[in-house]
Amino acid sequence: MIQAVGYATNHSFTDLKPLKFERDEAKPNEVTIDVMYCGVCHSDIHQAKNEWGNTVYPCMPGHEVVGRVSAVGSAVTRHKVGDMVGVGCMIDSCRQCAPCKEGDENYCEGPNSWLATYNGPMVPAKKAADEKNHYGRDNTYGGYSNVLVVAEDFALKIPAGLKPEAAAPLLCAGVTTYSPMKHWGVKAGSQVGIVGFGGLGDIAAKMAIAMGATVTIFTTSEEKLDEARRIGATGVPEENLKKEVDPTNPLTLSFDFILSTVPEKHDLNPFLPLLKRNATMVICGDLGPLMPVNNMQLASHRNGVAGSLIGNLADTQEVLNFCAEHGIAHEIEMLDIKDINDAYKAVEKGEVRYRYVIDMATLKAEDAD
Repeated sequence: MIQAVGYATNHSFTDLKPLKFERDEAKPNEVTIDVMYCGVCHSDIHQAKNEWGNTVYPCMPGHEVVGRVSAVGSAVTRHKVGDMVGVGCMIDSCRQCAPCKEGDENYCEGPNSWLATYNGPMVPAKKAADEKNHYGRDNTYGGYSNVLVVAEDFALKIPAGLKPEAAAPLLCAGVTTYSPMKHWGVKAGSQVGIVGFGGLGDIAAKMAIAMGATVTIFTTSEEKLDEARRIGATGVPEENLKKEVDPTNPLTLSFDFILSTVPEKHDLNPFLPLLKRNATMVICGDLGPLMPVNNMQLASHRNGVAGSLIGNLADTQEVLNFCAEHGIAHEIEMLDIKDINDAYKAVEKGEVRYRYVIDMATLKAEDAD
């Protein structure tokens, strides 16, 4: 066993605190990673507070992990000791279902779906058809720790052109926005709308611009209008939009694709009149129930409202390479892990510009209970 330390919480109402625990040694097909950086995702907060009703405690978040390989199993061929690698939201999948065989591990249809980097399988044993856990782990401990062990194919290569600390948020926020833009065909000349301009919206806009799209950012923050212009996008206050078709609005029927990155329940209806015929609005920020939408508006132009969940392994490697090639990165703020609870409060208040990344060198094993 590997002696490890990280930050975790035992209840939805308590702070994250240092915790000593054990990880299994790397199996023949696995690598051991010394964690250097870990991004702070809004879903970490949802999970720590059990806001999705599926949290396994102790909960040790962190699924935007960058570090160096410190050991490799006897059968590993993809990585060697010293390599800089990243781990996103998944550390395994069933590998047998149709989505897994087609390279869509994030839509795994196995008995327990995919194995999350923290919080265990997406479908726990009690909710599985056979009431079994085929991964043998009810809980997993994430990247708010000093060491991680993962199957070699679920560790992605960090390109030399990316600073490792800036690469961390790409492993969730980056691929969560890149994957739907790729799937729905965003390309040069596309008219793209981005709803929300936080950690997801910032990187989504930068990537869409790099793809050659014309980008409009919808925001409720006046100060973010200037930020939008700074990166080459147009900023529009959400309050300017109407829920019904507005023929006087030049944005009506003008967008090929709209991506909502807002991490909470959000009224989609003001954006539907902006879609061109056959265009789609995709929700990647909020995983909860949607507010009702006006189907007459959708039907009138054969529009769609769709969801998208993180991204597969190939897309995650692709987004890392794409951002390295185009010099794209999140705006990040480095964080001492002892300040993680204050950071959570700042994220919930919308005070972060734009993404916290924990410097795991600040994690001290001697501080753990």
